[in-house]
Amino acid sequence: MSEQIITTSTVNLDVDAGGDPSSVINHLAENLGAAGRTGDPAELARAALAREAKSATGLPGGIAIPHARAASVSQASLAMARLSPKVDFGAPDGPADLVFLIAAPEGGAAEHMKLLSSLARALVRPDFVASLRAAATDDEVVALVDAAINPPAAGTPVPTAPTAAAATAATTTAATSKAAGTPAGRDTAPAGQAGADKPRSIVAITACPTGIAHTYMAADALKYAAERAGVDFHVEPQGSSGTTPFTPDVIAGADAVIFATDVGVKGKNRFHGKPVIESGVKRAINEPDAMIAEALAAADNPHAAVVRAGESGDAAAGATERGGLSLGKQVQQALMTGVSYMIPFVAAGGLLIALGFLLAGYQIGNKNIDKTMTDGAYIALHNSLWDLPAGGLGTYLGAVSYAIGTLAMGMLVPALAGYIAFAIADRPGIAPGFVAGLVSVAVGASFIGGLVGGLAAGVICLWISRIPLPQWARGLQPVVIIPLFGSLIIGAIMFMFLGKPLAWLTTAMNNGLSHMTGGSAIVLGIVLGLMMCVDLGGPVNKAAYLFATTGLAIGGAAQLEIMAAVMCAGMVPPLAMALASTVLRPKLFTEPERENGKAAWLLGASFISEGAIPFAATDPLRVIPSMMAGGALSGALIMAFDVQLRAPHGGVFVFFAMNAWWWFLVALAAGTALSAVCVVAAKQWGRNPEHTEVAPLETVAA
Repeated sequence: MSEQIITTSTVNLDVDAGGDPSSVINHLAENLGAAGRTGDPAELARAALAREAKSATGLPGGIAIPHARAASVSQASLAMARLSPKVDFGAPDGPADLVFLIAAPEGGAAEHMKLLSSLARALVRPDFVASLRAAATDDEVVALVDAAINPPAAGTPVPTAPTAAAATAATTTAATSKAAGTPAGRDTAPAGQAGADKPRSIVAITACPTGIAHTYMAADALKYAAERAGVDFHVEPQGSSGTTPFTPDVIAGADAVIFATDVGVKGKNRFHGKPVIESGVKRAINEPDAMIAEALAAADNPHAAVVRAGESGDAAAGATERGGLSLGKQVQQALMTGVSYMIPFVAAGGLLIALGFLLAGYQIGNKNIDKTMTDGAYIALHNSLWDLPAGGLGTYLGAVSYAIGTLAMGMLVPALAGYIAFAIADRPGIAPGFVAGLVSVAVGASFIGGLVGGLAAGVICLWISRIPLPQWARGLQPVVIIPLFGSLIIGAIMFMFLGKPLAWLTTAMNNGLSHMTGGSAIVLGIVLGLMMCVDLGGPVNKAAYLFATTGLAIGGAAQLEIMAAVMCAGMVPPLAMALASTVLRPKLFTEPERENGKAAWLLGASFISEGAIPFAATDPLRVIPSMMAGGALSGALIMAFDVQLRAPHGGVFVFFAMNAWWWFLVALAAGTALSAVCVVAAKQWGRNPEHTEVAPLETVAA
């Protein structure tokens, strides 16, 4: 590349960048801003902190690699700090002294991604890390990093720091021993070797959500562990810098497969029948030797978990009998997959319904014209632009919007069930899952039936995929046999056995909600408010949101109040942090937090709870309980005021979909004020009087 990915101006040796990850990330983002690599350091820092909140980026060996993509980044860049004192980035073996902030532009070219992944891969090499710690100048660090991401031609000396010589020599000795057929430090065949001429073979897939760093670090950590074990090893990193798939002979010769991924595996069916070890990508970085040993053990165990897949060549037809993941974790992943695919139907359908009410009035939801359908559906079907209804163009357009939204909301339960089944059995499970959802709607079991039916459909399809078939029939298995018999079996089960009990349970729950008044409704509002604020967009937050949005499809005053309580409570965290950091006590917050607070006003007003994540990530013990207090108050007040909301998203921009928006504002203001006061009080309690910024709570506790 014409420009270096790292320069001396973005290297910080032996610095005190603050006592927490937020301070370090903001320090490095400011470095990149001063170097002209980002036009908005605060935006880059927010993106990196949001990524940090999802999964800590600390790695074994005192390393951390916070990273993010941001629109303000002009080119792929690195900022590096060698910290003194160290800062805890969540690594299993303690705090980090080497921190790289990896900044990538949105939509960055593949060449940039390759450079970033090259650094990540270098960080698992002991000699490279030792050289970084021994470097005496910024120029040495730049040379080391440049050599790592742009390997020199053969014969060119690689820059190393003097004290790294021992590590380099050890690596050279190991390589020489390996070339000679004897691993360093051993005089017998390694454990992974089946014989003198034929070592055991393992293949691995690594993948993380961003595909920038952890994907490649896991790949190389496993590679070095395999070398130590004397195992023939091949890895396919499915990351941002592109993927080179295994050749068929490599897969055919493998004794076992490792899936170290946080996302779905591309082409899983290629490994059909292979013993498998499965984990998240970070375990491969933290415990590569253990995973290689487990894979070798699985290869010798006839009862080990294996990859199960259709053999039609369909890359999405695979399903894995998962090794290393508990049943509860698998169920949770399936449910969250279903929810994530369902939410677009909810958002589109709910907002279209709300728009219909705005244009044509709430009466289009009644059945006054034809008792078999709503007035909105009747007008959309029987009128046109050339034959307008009595209310004119506005009524007609509102009716069309309402009808489209109602149809989209009608797909809510089938989509939920279909993609739960997809998460379990991959693409062959989609059709039976949708069938389970449609039957659930038909029998009145609603979203409870969708949840149960989707799980059952996925398990049934997975079971069918494991039935041994003749060679001629295997090509039909994922595209005909599994969808056909899966749909038949789950449809019959829902109609004949599960549908009515689940419908009874749904009816009982709806009746209970409809009769909730006074104290019981307020308690429900408190619980929903707490759930919306405890993890700011995480699984608990999503569970409360799912409960509310599925209620929109059912209708009724109680369900509309639940939707209002969930939205109001979800708006509290970002608004409260904005109020506290920009109005009440700005000096208790760092400069980047004050900048985040300015953005949080709009995020909170739009019902984006994640706007509070940068604050919660750096100080969770003070921020999260404060947010929960305000969310609980808002939820309780919404239920007490009987506020109803017909839109699933939008915040203050969907006031037209509320029956009493003024009471909604009162509840929102009360919850926001309570949370803001609580967080200010908590930070004031932990404040060091000699400084203007709050001290970490751990310091106070100590």
